[in-house]
Amino acid sequence: MSIRKNKKEAHYSKPADASVIDALVKGNIITKLSFVICGFGNIVNKQFVRGLAFLALEVGYLMYMISFGIGALGDFVTLGTVEQGQVYNEALGIYEYSTGDNSMLCLLYGVITLFLTAAMLFIACMSVKSAYCTQFRKEKGMLVPKFRDDLRSLKEENLHALLLTLPIIGIITFTIVPLVFMILIAFTSYDRDHQPPGKLFDWVGLDNFAAMFQQGSKLASTFWPVLGWTLIWAVVATISCYIFGLLLALLINRKGTRFKGFWRFMFVLSIAVPQFVSLLSMRTIFNTNGPVNVLLRTFGFIGATESIPFFTDATLAKITIIVVNLWIGIPYTMLSTTGILQNIPAELYEAAKIDGANAFTIFRKITLPYMVFVMTPNLITSFTGNINNFNVIFLLSGGGPDTLDYYFAGKTDLLVTWLYRLTITQKDYNLGAVIGILTFVVLAVVSLITYRRTGSYKDEGAFQ
Repeated sequence: MSIRKNKKEAHYSKPADASVIDALVKGNIITKLSFVICGFGNIVNKQFVRGLAFLALEVGYLMYMISFGIGALGDFVTLGTVEQGQVYNEALGIYEYSTGDNSMLCLLYGVITLFLTAAMLFIACMSVKSAYCTQFRKEKGMLVPKFRDDLRSLKEENLHALLLTLPIIGIITFTIVPLVFMILIAFTSYDRDHQPPGKLFDWVGLDNFAAMFQQGSKLASTFWPVLGWTLIWAVVATISCYIFGLLLALLINRKGTRFKGFWRFMFVLSIAVPQFVSLLSMRTIFNTNGPVNVLLRTFGFIGATESIPFFTDATLAKITIIVVNLWIGIPYTMLSTTGILQNIPAELYEAAKIDGANAFTIFRKITLPYMVFVMTPNLITSFTGNINNFNVIFLLSGGGPDTLDYYFAGKTDLLVTWLYRLTITQKDYNLGAVIGILTFVVLAVVSLITYRRTGSYKDEGAFQ
């Protein structure tokens, strides 16, 4: 029994926190060569399956680079040099399009090649670390794990590697690579005048960012008002839904309220209806000839030919959007706050009543601080969601009313809906990418600073 235990301990022993630097500095020549010839150290030490796996990955990468990768990196630098053109075919007597470079594909394949190169560097690091661990075991007289030991470890201490490798590859492939591709577009001239494959676009550095902030430019005169309205909308929409949702939850949960389940059910119905259906219905209701304007004319509140410009007047359109958003947002807050209200310790309320505190004081000193403490992360999430709340703006006002003072933006456009106009309608993909980056910067800065200054971050156990 003791011999088996010692073998098991020897099998799992390895250099503590061994890094690639340690392997390259302290390793022997075989270990160091494993960084250049992946799997070399494992093969020399008779770990054939592991070593051949490393070597196969390196050979596959080299074949890719020789056949396609090196050219893709060159095209990534230039974004193409041959533009599509017309060539006269004398035999047919017609003009034909000659095949040219596609700048978008040059950029995409270049990004993919860079990621594959980064993956190959990671594999090389894993190879040299594996070789160093094997060297360490042999020098200490320990057992060198075989292939069956590697398989067994995937069910024990390396279970995370078995289960997380495929999801991580999926995240890198379908999230990170497209994200980097879109970020890089912000540094190119990819707009409506440079549409591949007919036209090539080039690297322009920070010119697009400079144009966005250049004083007196139409882009700058659009960006700052749209950013201001985006922040105002996000703050007002978040706070209003939270306050009214909290008050509604308090009203339903008070001891004197009867049929609590019925009231909750009625308000939850607005959540059950798809959001786009509710928004399109509201757009119809408040339209120029919608039910609201028709009723106002019928009862004589406005003239027979008049109508209230709910979505055609800039100020009124913003107010209408905020009010309609309450109908959608309050039920969500009501449900969230209901669960938290029911978990506030009853002893706190009983002690406050014994001390003579009235209902308002109890709310201000106990209920509100508890709710804000618990829901601060949720409020920050709601704030970021409202900054990117495409549905409400697009389906209600469409970003309008439009104005010639802005660069393809309306008075109620958020950054995200302006981005949609620039990319889908105007084909200015570079400017859309710039706005996407700036939106992320605003969200990251505001969210991180706000969260780090809250009690939820500074004192996690305050209400435990």
